[in-house]
Amino acid sequence: MNIVEIIKKKRDGKSLNEAEINFLISEYTSNHIPDYQMSAFLMAGFINGFSKNETSALTKAMLYSGKVLDFSHIKGNKVDKHSTGGVGDKTSLIIAPIVACAGVYVPMISGRGLGHTGGTLDKLESIPGFNTNLSLKKFESVLKKVGTALIGQTKEIAPADKLIYSLRDVTATVESIPLITASIMSKKLAEGIDGLVLDVKTGSGAFMKKQSDSEQLAESLVNTAKAFGKNCIAILSDMNQPLGNYIGNWLEVLESIEILRDGKKNDLTELSLILSGIMIYLGNKSKSIDEGIEKAIKILKSGEAFEKFLEIVKAQGGNVNYLLNPDSYPKSEFVFELKSNKQCYVKSIDSYEIGMAALELGAGRLTKEDKIDFKAGIKFFPKIGDLIKKGDTICILNSDSKEKIDSAKLRIEKALKFSETKTSKKHLIKKIID
Repeated sequence: MNIVEIIKKKRDGKSLNEAEINFLISEYTSNHIPDYQMSAFLMAGFINGFSKNETSALTKAMLYSGKVLDFSHIKGNKVDKHSTGGVGDKTSLIIAPIVACAGVYVPMISGRGLGHTGGTLDKLESIPGFNTNLSLKKFESVLKKVGTALIGQTKEIAPADKLIYSLRDVTATVESIPLITASIMSKKLAEGIDGLVLDVKTGSGAFMKKQSDSEQLAESLVNTAKAFGKNCIAILSDMNQPLGNYIGNWLEVLESIEILRDGKKNDLTELSLILSGIMIYLGNKSKSIDEGIEKAIKILKSGEAFEKFLEIVKAQGGNVNYLLNPDSYPKSEFVFELKSNKQCYVKSIDSYEIGMAALELGAGRLTKEDKIDFKAGIKFFPKIGDLIKKGDTICILNSDSKEKIDSAKLRIEKALKFSETKTSKKHLIKKIID
């Protein structure tokens, strides 16, 4: 085969067969195809699109570019959850212990923060000592013993995805639904799972702003999962406002503790219980999603999930003292409280700006070289439709830099729109696709 002919075929809007896609991925992963030719292929595909068969073939080729885990010797169903990313989305920290307590194994290969959205690995690593770089052997050992394990993508898992993603990031080819599908599913299918729950975000803080685009992505992901014989359910959830109240790595761990241990109830609790219920159902530990949600609620109320969270952290080398005594965690040098100067209703929130404000405070990376300040972040209280009274605290900003707080404050003020008349609240779950 000839790479130039493959590029030309895709450039002219024609479909590639499985053999051509296998050749492309295999040769690129083996360094026989240079970046500039793969970039040309990606742009041709971005512009002309990929068929369902091409998307499945691309996913399969990327999946088998590395090792595919097999946990069939561990008795019981293995189910994972994937979120397309959002502001304040720390559901994995709550879901993993709940679902593991229900008797479903949860192998999670997670990612780092990307742009304005936080990453599960960065949040976990805010717990001193927590190791997300387990070998695959250790990953399996923790999974078998604890019921869940949370690690980052290893060199053995879908190496083609890692190479291609770095190219997509710098060639303006990220927002392609087939390429996103192949990227997500090649990693998830490599985990040795039986079922997958997808939390596809839509709104101002999501990568997919329009609900129609989010639906298309969800359907593509579900169809691809089913093509590989996996049970899969997707939900479309709202990201027009931050999920929960805390944004920033340690702060998000803290909010997870407040839900797991202290019974805090908010939209984050609601979404976590729904996702847990679906995972319990896919794991054959309930006869329906509703029954799965009821089981998740009982586990959360019993305190078992918090004990399981401590067990996970211990198994992966983390210091549980900070989880038991969160007030002992190091504090930011500067703390600023933004208060309302009038009585009004919250009309809209630009979640992207809130995420960028947290990033500017030090909670994320503006460049690859940036070091994350785990303490930095925002406690953000209003929700769309809320009545805010004069003097109410809108948010609390945490950073080791006064200048960063000033900059983040401007972003938050820009992100909020108010109304003198009552405004309607947002529905958390937009749609379920299975």
